[in-house]
Amino acid sequence: MDSYDEFAGVYDLLMDNVPYTEWTQRIITELKNAGIDDGLVLELGCGTGTVCELLAEAGYDMTGVDNSPRMLDAANEKKRMSGHDILYLLQDMREFELYGTMRAIICICDSINYLTDKSDLLKCFKLVNNYLDPGGLFIFDFNTVHKYRDIIGDAVIAENRDNCSFIWENEYDGEAQMNDCLLTIYSQREDGAYMRSEEEHVQRGYELSEIKELLKEAGLEFIKAWDGEGDGDTGEAGLLSRIFVMAAECTKKAV
Repeated sequence: MDSYDEFAGVYDLLMDNVPYTEWTQRIITELKNAGIDDGLVLELGCGTGTVCELLAEAGYDMTGVDNSPRMLDAANEKKRMSGHDILYLLQDMREFELYGTMRAIICICDSINYLTDKSDLLKCFKLVNNYLDPGGLFIFDFNTVHKYRDIIGDAVIAENRDNCSFIWENEYDGEAQMNDCLLTIYSQREDGAYMRSEEEHVQRGYELSEIKELLKEAGLEFIKAWDGEGDGDTGEAGLLSRIFVMAAECTKKAV
C-alpha cells in the first residue's frame, strides 16, 4: 500500500487521459437521485485530490483519505489554489478513522485493487459500513480479472511526455489473480537532467460476484453496477475491464 511515492510528482501529468470529470458526474447523478445533494462525503484513496475538488465544487463537504504523503501534498496544493475547504487525512484504507459518519463514501480509479487480500478488502468494507449514515451510499470501482489477465497482464506500456516518461511492465499471476507492475519513471529536474526512479505496484483483479459477497458480509446492500468504460449498467458480464458498484448501508435506523 506504500506505492506512488515517486509517481506522485508526475501523477496528474501521466493520468490526464483518465475521465475523472465523467466519472464524477455519474457519481453526482447517483448521489442526487438518492437525495444526497450536499453534506459530508468521504473519498478513499483520494490521491492528488482531483475528484475531491470536483465534488467540493458540486457542493459536497469533502474529506479525502490517502496513505501517500506526497499525493496528499499535491492535493493540499490544489486545495490552496481552489480555496475549497477539504479535509485530507493520511490514513490506510484498511484502518481509517473518522470524526463521524458520512452521507456517502466513494473510492475510484482502482484503489480497491490495491487491497490484494480479501480479508483486507472486507475490513475496508466493514469500516465503510460503520462510517456511513443510515442508508448512506458507497460508490467505488475496481479493475476486473479480465483486465489484468487479458488486456494488460504480461504487457509493457510506455509513454513519453515533454518533461517525463514512464515504462509500465506487467506480470500477471492467474492463480492468485495478482498483477505485479514495475513502474520506471524518468522525470526532468529543474536543472534539466532526468532522474530515474522505480516503484512496484501489486494489484488484485476481482470478479463482481466476489465483490458482492464481501459487501454482503460487511453488512452493505448491493444496489447496482455499471460499466466503467461505457454508459450501460451491467450484471455479471465477464468482458468488462472496469466496473463501478453502488452499495448502501442497510442495518442502521435513522434517528
